[in-house]
Parts: sequence; C-alpha cells; structure tokens
Amino acid sequence: MDDLERELMPVGNLNDDLDSSEDNSTKEGRKSKLPLVNPISVEKPNETGFHKSMRICLEQIREALLHHRWQEAAEYMACYPQMLDDTTRGKHQQCKELIWRMATEILHHHDNSKMEDYKSIYERMKHSGVKHYLLICLEHSFHLLLHGQIQDAKRELSAAESWRYGKESTAQYERTKLIHAYRSLLDYIIWCDKKHAHSNTDYSDSDNNQDMNNYFRQASVNLKEILKNPGIWDPFILSYVEMLEYYENHEEAEKVLNDYAYDSAFPPNPNAHVYLYQYLKRHDRKIEMKKVLKNLQTLVPSHELMLEYSSLLLRSDKKGNVQKALGVVLDMLDFACWRSNVDVWKRLKDIVEKLQLQEDWKEVVSEKMAARKDWWPALHFSRFHNREDSRDNPQLMGVKASLTSILCPDLMLKYSAGEVINGEQKQRKKTKKT
Repeated sequence: MDDLERELMPVGNLNDDLDSSEDNSTKEGRKSKLPLVNPISVEKPNETGFHKSMRICLEQIREALLHHRWQEAAEYMACYPQMLDDTTRGKHQQCKELIWRMATEILHHHDNSKMEDYKSIYERMKHSGVKHYLLICLEHSFHLLLHGQIQDAKRELSAAESWRYGKESTAQYERTKLIHAYRSLLDYIIWCDKKHAHSNTDYSDSDNNQDMNNYFRQASVNLKEILKNPGIWDPFILSYVEMLEYYENHEEAEKVLNDYAYDSAFPPNPNAHVYLYQYLKRHDRKIEMKKVLKNLQTLVPSHELMLEYSSLLLRSDKKGNVQKALGVVLDMLDFACWRSNVDVWKRLKDIVEKLQLQEDWKEVVSEKMAARKDWWPALHFSRFHNREDSRDNPQLMGVKASLTSILCPDLMLKYSAGEVINGEQKQRKKTKKT
C-alpha cells in the first residue's frame, strides 16, 4: 500500500483550503504535515488517453483495496497490467512492482484464488524484467512452502540459484546469497521429514539413510557459508547445529555457536547466546553455561534466563557468587515486567537469606540498593502496590513485605501486610456502622 501512496502522491504542495476570513500570510504560515493524495480522476498536463485510463484504473484498484472489495479490485487488476506495454522512462519498472504487489495482495484475500493464479502472476512478473526476478522467486517459494509444496519450493529456489543476468551487481549478489540460504533451509526441512520417517521404522533402511546424508551435505554447504556473512541468521544456524548434533559432530556444532555468539563482525544478538547456552545445557557444561549467561546478562538484564543464572550462582560455593546473584535478580526487578513475578521475588528472598550468613551482608545489600533507593519504592513498594498485591496476589505480598526492611531500612515504606489488614478492618467497621 505504501507503493500505491507514492504513486498517487502529489508532486507539489496543495494550496490550503482554509476559511476565507483568514489572510494570505496566515495561510502561508500554516503547513499541513499530513501526506495528501491527489483527488481521483484529476487530469494531468500532457496526459495521453492511455495514461489517463491507467491512472483512473490504478485509483479504482487503490480504493477497492482500501475498502477490502477484493472482487472489484481483481476486475480492475485484470486491465492494469497493460501498463507493462508502456515504455515511458521511469514508469516501467515502478509499474512492474506495483502490479506484483497488488496482484499478490488481492490473491491472498480473494475467496476464489487458486494456486494456478499465483503461479501465473509470479511467472509473468519474473519474465517481465530482471530487477525483481530473485525477490519474486523467493516470495513464490515462500508461498509454495506455506501450502506444503516443499519440493516445488525447492525447485523454484534451485532455478533462481543458477539465474544470471549481465554483470552481477551488489544487490544481486546479496539476494543470491539469500536464495542459497533458503534453499539449504528447505534441504534441512526435507532432511527432518526423512529423519522422522526413519525414527518411526523398526528396521534400517539404507536408501533412506543415504537420502538423509545427501540432504545433510546439500544443506550444510550453504548453511556453513552463512557465518562468513555477518547478520542475524537464527533459523539457519539452529538448523545446521541440529544436523551436526544428530551426526555427533559436537566439536563443529559448538564452534558454529561460539562464532555466532562472539564473532565481533556480527551484530549483538542475545539469541546467539541463548542458543549456545541451550547447547551447553544439553551437554551439562555448567561452568561454560555461567559464562554464557553472564554475557547474556550484559546484553539483556531482564532476560528470563537470568533466573537460571542466579540459580547457578547460588549453587556455587564461592562467596562472591551470592553477591553476583543478588545483583542479577535486582537487575531483573529494575524492569516492570518482573514486578509481579512471585518466582523472582522468592529467588531474591532466598539470596538474602543465604547472604545473611555472611557478616558483611548489610553492607553488601546497602551497596546494591544505593542507586535504587530513590525510585525502587515507587516501582515496587507504594501504597497502590500494597492494595493491588493484597487483592490479587497475597503470596507475592507476603514475600515482598518480608524484604522491605532489608532492602530499604532507612525508608518509611507504605508497603506492609499489617497496613493492609488494618485498613481492611477499619473499612469493615465503617461499613457496619452505616
């Protein structure tokens, strides 16, 4: 729809149609920031009859799309591809993308659309020019994949892989790499199907095993190459690692995950650390697990895995790890999303109880809370939170109330179980009197 808006956007600013009592200077000083669209069927200078017909047709398609009149849009769309015959400089390429985007949008919503209709529009647009060829092939393969036609989707991408036109541009090179990656992902999907079939049989099928190995080799060639191109490649990395683990190539699997998480050429990606942690957890590597979670905590202090990180720290015999666990859980509670989570507050209580076995526990808590004492009470211990927690989550209120004097010993907080009980008793007495 953005393309339609650009197509119909006026070249210059429209004159303000303001009240006649306003003077010209007031009109000139007031400029609307809203994007305006040309009125429908306004004739343009030097416009041919053909261009006028196509412009009106496009406006009618736009109106039908905006109001979800898919049948009407389809009828107008049957005429608009005549614009492909227009050789006006600068218009031809834009019209191709408009036709591609609008036609697929109509087909997605039309009740009577069929796979043959999709194939027809995709094939026509692919062969109407070269600029969008690879993108259209990729989108076509996605559509086939959504309808369960995996082999057809793979054939579509395989044909796109071998497509070349003229001198390869940077954009074409990047899109080709994407085609390679998704074709390998389809090989992985087929590999998964064959693995599932193999696991459900009681006998060894050498042909099926050979097929699995072939698809693994085909998929791994390009999936391995992905790490040479910095970016966010989560589903591709996970697919490759799953296959490597299946064939017990743990050394390569760990190397892939480490490179994905720690290679400075890649953008910071919390998921990369999560995947590495999950791999290490599957293989019971607790020391490395703590290191990974420490890095994840730097990136996302509010991540749900911080609860597991604090648990690992508490199991350690090192004195400093209890203090680290305190910092990790307090960092989680700095975020409102964890404010009402009983498990996090229970973990904080466990940490405090273990910390109280140390002589300097008050100094440790005071140091951690020094930067928080000005705003934590408003976030967690206000009178509003007291009423809300007592009503909705008494268990949470009990845990939090037991920590108020420890976390904020110098403050007179309005959060306590006793205050709520007394308030309720007073309210009941007033009700009885009335």
